[in-house]
Amino acid sequence: MNKTAIKNFAIWARNKLIADICYRAGLMGITEKGIADALPQSTLDAQFYDIGAAEPYLVAGEAIKQRRQLVEVIRDKEKDSDYRTAYQYVMEEVAYTWFNRLIAVRFMEVNDYLPSHLRVLSSESGKVEPDLVTTPFDADLPFTAEEEAQIIQWKQDNKLDELFRFLFIKQCNALNEILPGLFEKTTDYTEVLLNLSVVDQEGVVYKLTHDIPEKDFNIEQGGQVEIIGWLYQYYNTEPKAAAFAKNGKITKEEIPAVTQLFTPDWIVRYMVENSLGRLWVEGHPDSDLRKNWKYYLDEAPQEPEVQAKLATIRKEYAALNPEDLTLIDPCMGSGHILVYAFDVLMQIYTSVGYSERDAAKSILEHNLYGLDIDDRAYQLAYFAVMMKARQYNRRILNGENTCHVYAIQESNSINRAHLKFFGAGLSDLEKNTAKMQLEGFLDILIDAKEYGSILNVPEYNWALLRRFVDGIDDEVQISLESAGVEQTAEELQNLIDLGETMARKYWVTVTNPPYAGAAKLNDKVNKFVKDNYADSKADLFSVMMERCDKFTEENGYTSLITMESWMFLSSFEKLREKINLTKTIINMVHMPYLGKGGTSLGINFGTAAVVMQKGYVDNYSGQYEYTVYYECDENGVPFVFPTKNERWKTAKQSDFAKIPGAPIVYTISDEVFRTFRNGCVDTISESRCGMNTGDNDSFIRCWYEIDFGLFNCGCASTEEFHKKGFRYAVYNKGGAFRRWYGNLEYVIKFDSKNYTALLNQGNHLPSRQFYFKHCITWTDMSTRGVSFRFEPTGSVFDGCAATAFVPKEEYEKYLLGLLNSTYVSYIAPILNPTLHFKLNDYAKIPLIICESKIDDVNGAVTECIDISKDDWDSFETSWDFKKHPLVSMSKGLWDATSTAAAMDYYYGYLPEASCPLEICYLLWQGQCKERFEKLKANEEELNRIFIDIYGLQDELTPEVEEKDVTVRKADLQRDIKSLLSYAVGCMFGRYSLDVPGLVLAGQPFEEKFVHASNAVTGTGVLGAPGLLRAPGALYLRTEDGVKRCTFAPDVDNVIPITDEEYLDDDIVARLCDWLKVVYGADTLEANLDYIAKALGNKGTTSREVIRNYFVNDFFKDHCQTYSVTGSGKRPIYWLFDSGKQNGFKALVYLHRYTPDTIGTLRVDYLHKMQRVYESEINRMQDMMDHTTNAREAAAASKRKDKLTKQLKECRDYDEKISHLALSRIALDLDDGVKVNYRKLQTAADGKFYEVLADSKNIMAKEKK
Repeated sequence: MNKTAIKNFAIWARNKLIADICYRAGLMGITEKGIADALPQSTLDAQFYDIGAAEPYLVAGEAIKQRRQLVEVIRDKEKDSDYRTAYQYVMEEVAYTWFNRLIAVRFMEVNDYLPSHLRVLSSESGKVEPDLVTTPFDADLPFTAEEEAQIIQWKQDNKLDELFRFLFIKQCNALNEILPGLFEKTTDYTEVLLNLSVVDQEGVVYKLTHDIPEKDFNIEQGGQVEIIGWLYQYYNTEPKAAAFAKNGKITKEEIPAVTQLFTPDWIVRYMVENSLGRLWVEGHPDSDLRKNWKYYLDEAPQEPEVQAKLATIRKEYAALNPEDLTLIDPCMGSGHILVYAFDVLMQIYTSVGYSERDAAKSILEHNLYGLDIDDRAYQLAYFAVMMKARQYNRRILNGENTCHVYAIQESNSINRAHLKFFGAGLSDLEKNTAKMQLEGFLDILIDAKEYGSILNVPEYNWALLRRFVDGIDDEVQISLESAGVEQTAEELQNLIDLGETMARKYWVTVTNPPYAGAAKLNDKVNKFVKDNYADSKADLFSVMMERCDKFTEENGYTSLITMESWMFLSSFEKLREKINLTKTIINMVHMPYLGKGGTSLGINFGTAAVVMQKGYVDNYSGQYEYTVYYECDENGVPFVFPTKNERWKTAKQSDFAKIPGAPIVYTISDEVFRTFRNGCVDTISESRCGMNTGDNDSFIRCWYEIDFGLFNCGCASTEEFHKKGFRYAVYNKGGAFRRWYGNLEYVIKFDSKNYTALLNQGNHLPSRQFYFKHCITWTDMSTRGVSFRFEPTGSVFDGCAATAFVPKEEYEKYLLGLLNSTYVSYIAPILNPTLHFKLNDYAKIPLIICESKIDDVNGAVTECIDISKDDWDSFETSWDFKKHPLVSMSKGLWDATSTAAAMDYYYGYLPEASCPLEICYLLWQGQCKERFEKLKANEEELNRIFIDIYGLQDELTPEVEEKDVTVRKADLQRDIKSLLSYAVGCMFGRYSLDVPGLVLAGQPFEEKFVHASNAVTGTGVLGAPGLLRAPGALYLRTEDGVKRCTFAPDVDNVIPITDEEYLDDDIVARLCDWLKVVYGADTLEANLDYIAKALGNKGTTSREVIRNYFVNDFFKDHCQTYSVTGSGKRPIYWLFDSGKQNGFKALVYLHRYTPDTIGTLRVDYLHKMQRVYESEINRMQDMMDHTTNAREAAAASKRKDKLTKQLKECRDYDEKISHLALSRIALDLDDGVKVNYRKLQTAADGKFYEVLADSKNIMAKEKK
């Protein structure tokens, strides 16, 4: 089946049908803006509407009545919403109705199921014109003489589209006789809106018959009724996405699209075979039907006592005849489960001697039942089941057979005043009983479209209710009050059929329920769920798990495909308790989502298909099959079933209760179960979830984008923080997979003013008594598993950063060692197999404290924390970063003996090096390797200790994979790029070669640096006290006095980047100066060569390679470095960029920006570059005019063209820059990078001028 073609067609067809139907409505004066009145020249028989053309549009005859009906439907819907919503809903509904009919007719014509055996949408010969259009009178359709004449006239005039539309409606009306559930009479507004073409190759009919392979519809060529379900799912793709994307609750109209999810064929087969199939073969053990069922799982071996209990139950199964095997799908969607259940029932019937013809009729009458909240899904399910019956019985479509599938209907429109006219022939007692029951039933169905199958309907006397409604009093006088009583009777009979289906019990219940969390449900549905399904209220799928139990006979089977979350999350704990007490899990197919690769349902969360027997059988051994994406094909179907991997297990439900919360943990051994007999980690720690600010954009920043002088990371309490007057505190927000220490990236505005604001919004600062205390922390969600870190004193924490506080400090590191051990890594996905690890999961971790091992554990953990902190602080995204390690290493290079000894220690020999920088890198590489190996060894030792403590030597091994060691190894390219970033930081004064750590991070330049226009007192360059007398030199103010800068930062905060060597102070020239200071002038070229080789950019010389890196890649790398997953890019060096021609580029340091910066950049740099280009253009022209060398002339011409483009780009850029320079824009670091990125590019007149690189991906969205 070509699902890509099916998906593309369904999504496109929906939009096309809606557009065409809206066009037809617009011709009649009905648009999204409103409903127009007919023009004055209109009469009773002819109405005219202004369509903006020379002639108005005429509506005549039956179309006037249909238009009036359309208006009434829209106006009626408008009462519940607004006109625009009502209009869109009705247009969508009409489009869906015709879509259903089109695909139904297509399926029937391909399989030759149409009564006339004449193709309606296509031709047997392959021509574009359908056979129905070619020979309309062969279709056995009822035509009047007038219609026959009109058909002939249309054919003569070659008006094929008008003819096809007329014939298609005729065919649909004729199909009403045999399939009334789908093909209702269309003499209503849906007919007047139909706008189909068979001529247009961009039309729906042509695309349906040509884009989707015919064999996908043809059951004799491998096609299946399943295609109806896929078309249904894909048709709803965009409405579903729109409903999920919006903020707010799901409306009644959105419920079908949002909760609809098509069930793949193999999962349907698994569920039906292991419930309906199992019910039959367990009662009829001699049956060999199971050999036909690929996804049937044989029962696991059972203990003798369990076998005895099962034998008693199966005596009841043995008494069942095929007619007794009732099955319901209460969320049937397009009917896929019912269709396959039909096949299984057919096998059961024929195995006991039924003919296929008789079996098909009996299955429709006795066995299959279905419900859905969506009328349109009901139509498709009805059609799919009837087509399956037609496959086995050619005479089934005779208008006398139907199936028990229903759309949930509301009683809101029932005229209850008519009830007094019913009950003729009944006694007064019967009348009163029937009326009372009917009133109660109608009350239940008020707003039933909000609730669907979760409504609970009592077992009323349905036969009495039918007799009551059938008995209309013959003496009823025709009056205004009694008008429409026959219509009311018909509606009531339909509701009674629905109600009986909702109330009765079934031997088997199978479904794919709706998935919708309580937060998405509207208040009415939420209240109903809480009142009626308190144990499963967290999600509609779990509510339906409870409801299915009520549908099912005692000892019957239920099977559902659901989200996996009910198996372990605390919000489903009561549901699990109920299941473990009242049901028996027979088997399960567990399909977790691993953060990549998808799942069988095509959704990014884990699922589980489960088969349960109603009634608890103690000590029953259920089977659990575990399948992940790499064990399935591209369609999510397992390569082998069952998938017998290491998680293919049998387990007893009674064991689950041994773990707190009774999660469905089927994979663990008896030895691991025994560890849960101990206390849990919550006996020595208090776990807490932090705040939700309610407005992260206002309160949260990355630490490097703020004025660092307003930040503190060492306060021990909220009171101390407020007393010291700081604005920003450390904000623990979780972060990436990292153990022991790190992920310190965020800060929060937490001064008294902002603290008060946070108290009154978001979740109002929960657990604030724990703020600023040291703790253990982990990230709520990770694709790599859970990792725990030490969080030092001084931070507050977010809702995504789970934390645990240990009152006894001697246990804190012991606990951290346990949490990062292989034992916890093993049980964490058992306690919660999703990407999350919640506080409740943490609290269930078993704790064994071995007093004799505390010192050993604490010592190893302390070392792990120190190693991880050293690693974290080696990079400039740490606020404790002091100096780049490749610069720090250079200080000791003068001591050759010491350097050689270090090399020998790290490598065992003296490696060759081409330059001082390479020596520094080799030392750094050795240091990283040592750190990595030491941390790995410590972790493995901790694993050995805890494996021994927990007695799991046969279950776990201590080895740690290198990918799980969360400190970094040296990486030449990455580390050279970070060296260049540090060098740029020195050029801007963020860092200095003369002092460790940050220098300028929000302060005025003059606060830290001073020009020596006069003698300046302070320490000498080499540290000797004395006077510095170098007028014009730049000096740095330090805690020890004033030092002359070893490398002077740029004074005007603008560093130009040019694609050729035009300026003597561009970024490459400045880098060369910096390298001379750090590594020595005599080795400059060797160091440049080493850098160029590491970068790997294009270029013929080392300077050219480095220049190309700064022109093309530096800013990208900077944005990647200064970004955090989920928060986007937060660069602190901003790239002014004129465009693709690289005419002008310059970096500016955000923290040194002033309102004069853009003006300086424009006058001193941009204008200077324009003059450079003008001079170079003239020089190239002069060369072209005077050279006799053709190659030189061609090269000069090519360069002149490039320079001309760059000059033009600069002039255009100057136009934009001028507006911003004149606006003298001020920035506030408090606003953060994203806001300031937009603010800097918005002139005083409010106009936006894009002058900075990558603005779309960096700046905040425009406020409307």
